[in-house]
Amino acid sequence: MRILLSNDDGYLAQGLVTLAQALAKYADVSVVAPDKNRSAASNSLTLEMPLRAQSSENGFIRVDGTPTDCVHLAITGLLEHEPDMVIAGINHGANLGDDVLYSGTVAAATEGRFLGFPAIAISLTSSDPKHFDTAAQVAVTLMQQIMNKPLPRDTLLNVNVPDIALSELKGYQVTRLGQRHKSEPVVKAQDQRGRDIYWVGPPGSAQDAGEGTDFYAIKMGYVSITPLQLDLTRYEQLEIIKAWLPQGHH
Repeated sequence: MRILLSNDDGYLAQGLVTLAQALAKYADVSVVAPDKNRSAASNSLTLEMPLRAQSSENGFIRVDGTPTDCVHLAITGLLEHEPDMVIAGINHGANLGDDVLYSGTVAAATEGRFLGFPAIAISLTSSDPKHFDTAAQVAVTLMQQIMNKPLPRDTLLNVNVPDIALSELKGYQVTRLGQRHKSEPVVKAQDQRGRDIYWVGPPGSAQDAGEGTDFYAIKMGYVSITPLQLDLTRYEQLEIIKAWLPQGHH
């Protein structure tokens, strides 16, 4: 089993190191990760600049680009062998609900999925995460499950793990994405020259967080597993929009 690992916290992040060590016992692991923190990079791909890939002391390859760049580069030319699957993480912090649209971790997994491989994004849901070993064990379990019962190649799983000891974990739940309230407002400040600067506010608290959502599973002590689809087309609106358009102009 060949696994490509990436993340958005950078190649030195504890989550990535812990995950690589845990999976290396069971699979041939290649790590291609950003050279620094690229959280919230979403699905951006660097097109205007060349990318540099360098081997690091820990054996990981670091790239001066986004998580998407890392996976794209790895699969389309950097690695000698294509991987069997792509795993992104362990992210330092949750990727629940609307977070998936901004998350560099989910983007790295998405790129693996775009290039034709089953992919998992895995996150530890705490602002100061401690139990990386719990999330790593979850990743090993899911990887073994995929080896025994392969998922379709177009599968993308968004996995969130409560920041608790493995023994306290209640189990696994298949969930849907919840929703957050609107983000907190931006915080206005001044730089040292007196010019206005703005800090993006923190994400809003959970709004749609009832039973069945990823937020609820985490709150109850379960690993949340949300299968994501990448076709954003809203099919039931096609006829409505067709009828709504001015007649004669299609």
